[in-house]
Amino acid sequence: MNDGIKVEDLTEDQARKELARLATEIKLADAAYYVEDDPHLTDADYDALRKRNLAIEAAFPHLKRSDSPSDSVGSVVKDGYGKIEHGVPMLSLDNAFSDEDVEDFADRVRRFLGLSETEPVIITAEPKIDGLSLSLTYENGVLQKAATRGDGRVGEDVTANAQTLEDVPDRLAGTGWPKKIEIRGEVYINSADFAALNAAEEAAGRKTYMNPRNAAAGGLRQKDPAITAQRPLRFFAYAWGGLSGPFAETQSEAVQALANWGFETNDLFKAHPDVAGLLTAYRDMIERRAGLGYDIDGVVYKVDRLDWQARLGFVSRAPRWAIAHKFPAEKAITTLEAIDIQVGRTGSLTPVARLTPITVGGVVVSNATLHNEEEIERLDVRVGDQVEIQRAGDVIPQVLRVVDPDRAGRSAPFEMPHVCPECGSEAVREIDDKGKEDVRRRCTGGLICPAQVVERLKHFVSRKALDIDGLGAKQIELFYERGLVQAPQHIFQLEQRIADAGLEPLATWEGFGEVSASKLLGAIDDKRNAPFGRFLNGLGIRHVGQTTSDLFSRTFVKWDEFWRTVEAARDTPDGPEEQALTSIDGIGGAAVGALKTFASEPQNQDMMTDLMQEMTILDGEAPASESPVSGKTVVFTGTLEAMTRDEAKARATSLGAKVSGSVSGRTDILVAGPGAGSKLKKAQDLGVTVMTEAEWIDLISGL
Repeated sequence: MNDGIKVEDLTEDQARKELARLATEIKLADAAYYVEDDPHLTDADYDALRKRNLAIEAAFPHLKRSDSPSDSVGSVVKDGYGKIEHGVPMLSLDNAFSDEDVEDFADRVRRFLGLSETEPVIITAEPKIDGLSLSLTYENGVLQKAATRGDGRVGEDVTANAQTLEDVPDRLAGTGWPKKIEIRGEVYINSADFAALNAAEEAAGRKTYMNPRNAAAGGLRQKDPAITAQRPLRFFAYAWGGLSGPFAETQSEAVQALANWGFETNDLFKAHPDVAGLLTAYRDMIERRAGLGYDIDGVVYKVDRLDWQARLGFVSRAPRWAIAHKFPAEKAITTLEAIDIQVGRTGSLTPVARLTPITVGGVVVSNATLHNEEEIERLDVRVGDQVEIQRAGDVIPQVLRVVDPDRAGRSAPFEMPHVCPECGSEAVREIDDKGKEDVRRRCTGGLICPAQVVERLKHFVSRKALDIDGLGAKQIELFYERGLVQAPQHIFQLEQRIADAGLEPLATWEGFGEVSASKLLGAIDDKRNAPFGRFLNGLGIRHVGQTTSDLFSRTFVKWDEFWRTVEAARDTPDGPEEQALTSIDGIGGAAVGALKTFASEPQNQDMMTDLMQEMTILDGEAPASESPVSGKTVVFTGTLEAMTRDEAKARATSLGAKVSGSVSGRTDILVAGPGAGSKLKKAQDLGVTVMTEAEWIDLISGL
């Protein structure tokens, strides 16, 4: 992950903006990981964000935000779950990434406690399970409630679900447990059970899980405990929170007590007298990792004496007496068998490496992303190559390099397709307004591309587009799955298409009824007459969003005139029609290019023809009042003294004028201030009316 400017080189203003950015990114990442069980960052990238945030706060302590990520852990509780407040916060751990970091941890403990160099400091080591944290509250030895980590202070109530786990006893065994105690640990799924679960999900036509951690989280957080009971969830106990009285003097004794009370504890847990022992344990767990049968992503070290833990206490979001030594990303070598292209819901074409399956860190990897064609070119990766892969942060497999680039008989370099494999539309790398080519190639099919159509249809009927009441995401998905709505025009043919398919009337469908079906069909009919701006926005053309659509609507007013201009610009590049589009103030080359590309696809042409038979596009907003400049194209140049350029443009637009950024034969008025240059000369050559700022103000005064 690109950290940008070095911390020591940041100005105070840059540091403030960087802390704001990091707070947002970390909050989004926490929500994806803890709430949605769908992380979008690797562990390494996430750790890098937090590390940079801490470094900037250390360099600029007065800029630390009130919502600083360094003071938080986890994320808010997801809606739909009851809430349980933890007796003692469930905090996170600081990370160590090197042997030196571990030595520094031990030295900090010794300095904080004021210990001599010769006094032994026993520290325990145990594997860091990659699962979902769970807190179990027992009173008089009986399980009362169970909660996820949540935001560290308040978690989700999953009591009924936790009671279905075989490793979670309903009643504590043995003796010596406090009257009340929160026992904590990790819910996980072992590798064999995970493989069987995914095979069953695939056979049933359901979505498979990315990794065991996601599967465990999804299983524990089911709304129906009966479903949780069917998942192969396991639980390791290793810690405790609030309690009514002490039950051990050391971490080692406490973990043994948990085992005596009926919990599964990890047999790799061990106390060590020095840092050398900890590092030996760390390397041993790396070697044994693939054969453990469950995922781990590091080793946790804890000061053994509980009275020393109490003295060390906590700082920010983590204890001083514990640290997590993270594993480096695991690597392996395998064969690249093929490169496939996946089309995302926004039209992005992503190359995916199909690999000879290989186990990396206990997980079978058979696919890896190649990101885009520039990455393929950089790696020079080809079918048949031996490639080195790694599970970055143990989540997203990626190709690092080609192992045998000099071998004889390599296949030809891979070429990205220039047509979409899903719909046959052109796939292009767009050029932005600065002339830079996008690294991603995108399908231009939009609403006619099967990979994109559902999301595009949802946008077409959304609030900022046609805004069809009662036709939301769920209804679009239902009608699409039944083959009834696969293009925008089908929405207006819904009732007839239901009949043609031999289906029962909509009123008889589950979830509808006479009233709701009638309302929906009526709402669809009401939107046959659609405002220019909303309709254009609803088409979902790249770079043509709500603001741009409204600007085109105000400028052209009539849809037919606008679309004829787009089609002419498509057929005659750099002609007067394209100049008419690009000269509109606020319209860039990227938007015009996207319009031309959209209009050039035969499938889109057919779709627009069919759609125009179902709909009438209403004229754009008429000028608020008649004025001498209504409908005229105005260009401002030079320095304006009585008002800012933005104020002048806004005032002209409010009076019905079209503001352009360049002079052409369509320009009616040029308002020239001091310093006017080439635009003034061109206007004079073309015979355009030229005004001073004062003359312009006189013309529009009183309006």
